[in-house]
Amino acid sequence: MALLLWAVCLLAAVSQLQRGPTEQITLLPNQDGKPSAVIITSAGKETVLDQPYQTAAVDSRGAVATVSDSAEIKNRYRALLDTLPQRAAVFIVYFVTDTDNLTPESAAQLAEVKAQLASRPAPEIIVIGHTDTVAKREYNDALSLRRAESVKRILVEAGIAADQIVVQARGERELLIKTADGVDEPRNRRVEIRVR
Repeated sequence: MALLLWAVCLLAAVSQLQRGPTEQITLLPNQDGKPSAVIITSAGKETVLDQPYQTAAVDSRGAVATVSDSAEIKNRYRALLDTLPQRAAVFIVYFVTDTDNLTPESAAQLAEVKAQLASRPAPEIIVIGHTDTVAKREYNDALSLRRAESVKRILVEAGIAADQIVVQARGERELLIKTADGVDEPRNRRVEIRVR
């Protein structure tokens, strides 16, 4: 009986080994380029994946981490990676003081924005207007909305469907550069265009 029990345990162990790990975890690069990590806890042990394309094979005994290169991972998981959505993109355009007119540099930058939008089959676009702190809050709210609507109009003229663009206005509530009231800061006079 003991021999039979030993044989069954051995067969189960060999079967588990032949099946390989129960899970395979791969850390892909973060879309925004910032570092990221995954902590795997298995069999009472922690394994940390903190490098892009690092992989862990996890089974009942724990996790074993290995380093793979991007080409190997992309080749192995090509079908899965091809189904991931495109990375989100954020563009910032700036405005002339107290207007909804783009600065010349920002007007030129819109060509890049239009190219990004053209490369996406059904982009979701959020256009968010901002101001500096020179005027009163109510005035800045209205000005930030005019700026966002101005950018939306330009995008619609470029062929983007109006119903794919959501417009929001933040006024002086989300300053890019923190300032006191009444400060003329060009980097706060902006519209963020977020594309997914």
